[in-house]
Amino acid sequence: MVGLAYNIFLLPTKLAAGGLSGVSTILYELFELSPAFTQFIMNIPIFIIGWIVLGRDFSEKTLLGTFWVPFVIWLSEDIPIMITNPFLGALYGGIVLGIGLGIVYKGNGSTGGTAAIAQIVRKFTGISSGYSQFIVDGLVVGASLIVFNLELTLFALMAIYITGKAIDAVLIDTSRSKLILIITEEEEKIQTFIKEEIDRGLTTVRSVGGYTKREKTMILCVADQKEAVHLKKRLEEEEPSSFVIFLNASEILGRGFSLDKYYGQNL
Repeated sequence: MVGLAYNIFLLPTKLAAGGLSGVSTILYELFELSPAFTQFIMNIPIFIIGWIVLGRDFSEKTLLGTFWVPFVIWLSEDIPIMITNPFLGALYGGIVLGIGLGIVYKGNGSTGGTAAIAQIVRKFTGISSGYSQFIVDGLVVGASLIVFNLELTLFALMAIYITGKAIDAVLIDTSRSKLILIITEEEEKIQTFIKEEIDRGLTTVRSVGGYTKREKTMILCVADQKEAVHLKKRLEEEEPSSFVIFLNASEILGRGFSLDKYYGQNL
């Protein structure tokens, strides 16, 4: 779906909607380079660096998506269906792309590209993956303003926004944010998941099991939909004995939600 969304909706309408796909759209416009070839070549060094820096777990999750997407783009290059209206391209391209990426993320996978770059940047700088990816995608969209025009750049931003909403809809149904309660005896391990993998704060509460009378820790954390799905997968893999509750949070005030994640901090 990711590859088809690119060939049917985004490339014909010249929408550089962030990521390596956006870079390949710009290079296609400037030099008529094959988008599939461009994405494949750019993904190789990113994948190798990610493997070295982030380890085997990263490589296993990104290998298939990293090279499958360029293959599908190459396979569907001559597809007779394409949209040339930028509004329709942004709308339906964003929806189809978001659904495809949502399915990948729901399976705890990755398509590499700027998502991998963001993880590498975070490893060395401490800047969150989301913030890093926002910067990288912002540079791509900024470049599209130079190569194309303001109108197409605005449509590209629209496509990025719609893609994000579609991903949210696939990952977790209702509320945009989740209140997560985790009752565990492995406090340190789970705190590491939350702090290092989804980059969220947490609160711990000492508690006693009503049946066992054993001392435990309740960890309270609020995360967005994608982060909640990732944490759920990690807990199922590493701490299946922990008692976990996911609640819909109708409104959240504070850093990372109503305020910027870095509000009041000196970066």
